[in-house]
Amino acid sequence: MVTRSLDIGATGMLAQQQNVDVISNNIANMTTTGFKRQRAEFHDLIYQNKLRPGATSSDADTTVPSGMQFGLGVSLGAIYRLHEQGTIQLTENELDLAITGEGYYQIELPDGETAYTRASVFQLNENGEIVTPQGYRLQPGLTVPQDALDIIVNNSGEVLVKIPDQVEYNNIGQIELATFVNPAGLEAIGDTMFLETPASGDVQTGTPGTEEYGTIRQGAIENSNVNIVEEITNLIAAQRAYEMNSNVITTSDEMLQTITQIR
Repeated sequence: MVTRSLDIGATGMLAQQQNVDVISNNIANMTTTGFKRQRAEFHDLIYQNKLRPGATSSDADTTVPSGMQFGLGVSLGAIYRLHEQGTIQLTENELDLAITGEGYYQIELPDGETAYTRASVFQLNENGEIVTPQGYRLQPGLTVPQDALDIIVNNSGEVLVKIPDQVEYNNIGQIELATFVNPAGLEAIGDTMFLETPASGDVQTGTPGTEEYGTIRQGAIENSNVNIVEEITNLIAAQRAYEMNSNVITTSDEMLQTITQIR
């Protein structure tokens, strides 16, 4: 039926519009520290069976080898977040702490809930606590003495400070990283932060550089993992697919006009 093709074309246009939305968000965040790009995945919709495959076609028990099934279009099935490593950029800022390898920083939100992030830009608040640019505390909490002359964060996450009149650096705490069985199941809440969900699995924490946990690189940030060339290519492909589905609707409309003009 012509009306079926109208509906199919409409589902295709809607799906590609949603695909462009995902690609646009990736491009918009191509310079966002610690951002992880997303990818749209599509599923075909249900099928109408005009003749079911394997149906009996005669009294001799012969069967239809393929049948006749009409697809009803496409829908957005999922939007995956790809958590592969972004490139490391040196900044020489002592509280820029890039993660190389697996793991997320643990951040205490104002409501007491723990969020997780790969954004590696930290600062000190008025109390000397290490916080995000939004003022949320890094967990476990670490406080730098006000008279500290220097801060060193080694690859294992130990935070060392130089105090006046002391030769040795003082260890003021240990940064721990969090990992998940399924990072794609984390819930994004903005500010490059994620929340644990049943899909992500339970959080596991450990010391940087041990087992599956990555290491910390002081004086560096992890760039967005968006590949702008790939995103522009995907954008062009989505635009072409949108145009083709629009052509399906135009053609179906012309066929309907032809039918209505028959006398």
